[in-house]
Amino acid sequence: MDSCVTAAVARADGYRLALLHSDYGQRTEGRERRAFQEMADYFGATERLVVEQRYLAQIGGSSLTDEHIPVSLANLDSKEIPSSYVPFRNAHFLSVAVSWAEVIGAERIYVGAVAADSSGYTDCRPEYYETFRRLVRAGTRPETRMEIVAPLISLHKHEIVKKGIELGAPLQLSWSCYQSSERACGVCDSCALRLRAFEQAGVEDPISYL
Repeated sequence: MDSCVTAAVARADGYRLALLHSDYGQRTEGRERRAFQEMADYFGATERLVVEQRYLAQIGGSSLTDEHIPVSLANLDSKEIPSSYVPFRNAHFLSVAVSWAEVIGAERIYVGAVAADSSGYTDCRPEYYETFRRLVRAGTRPETRMEIVAPLISLHKHEIVKKGIELGAPLQLSWSCYQSSERACGVCDSCALRLRAFEQAGVEDPISYL
């Protein structure tokens, strides 16, 4: 959902979209890829890149990529990082995005990171992206000028829902569930955050749940 709204923000900012999707061995990869393609069609993105980063599943350590680790039931009051955390995942995503952006001459990389309602993921914090911006400046060609933008990072999920509706984002095409690909489970962290966001926004979630 966050990536969907982020794409809508980039479109509203006047940019032509080139969209990136990663297969990192996540449980719902097939469903997520379908959502990616449907949203790319909706936004009219002619440039699309699907990359395989399944080495993250080989590394393990996350219930998203290891079937032997159960997906934790949602506990939105917990201060602990849940089992769904994929170690340092966003650095892998951003590295691919920066490489591709430098090749195609992209001016901005939009990422749907959210700090306020992020299940405590450490790679969703503003300081993480500021550090990565410095890395990009140090590690790309001198003439390369690109900016990493996280337009939702300070928003709560219900504010993201409202922004998505305001910008005409296809929220009905987005998928958030960590463990189900048919109907969303409704009990994982991601589902619980999404359900609470739609409730607080006073809007019905357009996807179906078990």
